Amino acid sequence: MLSTIQPGKPNLDTASRFDLSVQPLVAAATAGEPLKPVMQSIVLALGFESFFYAMSTGLRPHHESKSYVWTTLPPEWIAIYDKNAYIEIDPRITLSWGRTTPLVWDAATIGGDAKVRRFLDHAAQYGIRSGVAVAFSDATNARYGVAFNSPINPVDGRRQQQIADHLGTLMVLTAGFHDLFMAQVVTRGLSPGQQGAPLSQRERQCLQMAAHGMTSADIGIKLGIAERTANFHFSNILSKLDALNRHEAIAKGMNLGLIRMEL
Repeated sequence: MLSTIQPGKPNLDTASRFDLSVQPLVAAATAGEPLKPVMQSIVLALGFESFFYAMSTGLRPHHESKSYVWTTLPPEWIAIYDKNAYIEIDPRITLSWGRTTPLVWDAATIGGDAKVRRFLDHAAQYGIRSGVAVAFSDATNARYGVAFNSPINPVDGRRQQQIADHLGTLMVLTAGFHDLFMAQVVTRGLSPGQQGAPLSQRERQCLQMAAHGMTSADIGIKLGIAERTANFHFSNILSKLDALNRHEAIAKGMNLGLIRMEL
């Protein structure tokens, strides 16, 4: 489940120790200006088109785990990504497990089954055809990382050298953005974007059926929707109820009077 979060205020004492690539972000945050235009300018100067930050509370993120994102990409891509559970097959994630060196990738050379190809085709519509993924772990959050995306495909030798020249900056930018703006957001308990919003009628139906032991596949059959659509509804339910999993969502739903246990 993906929840969009907003960067926190940077620690100005710590900020002075970071590479110059992070300083424009610090200046914007200090002036109370939005960070996305500044980040977009930084990314373009480094030869990429978009920026995607993600932090997962699970070591191996999947559709049911909580992941927090901030990106310069349009919101509809986040909704599509979450609805299709692309977090489970995204090669930028699956190929970066267990490594801290940057993953330089190109859709033209990525292998995978039909599901991976579908993701790559879908991502290409949003200018994601190659790029660099940088992932780290820290003491508090299991895994975090950044994807620098480009529409360039295939990647030739000249482009490979351009990327290689910027890898150090990309790693420092990733670490600096996380440490300065994001590391404390979840641990401070700041609310995800949807937290507290009322459940839709369909979401209440899904929660009601889950309380009676029905799986997403069962719910999909009952409501005449795809299993992945049921999963998408549950991602919204978890976010709105600020629940870690379905069991906690059901418990909160019962306390809030959203669930009727009589058949």
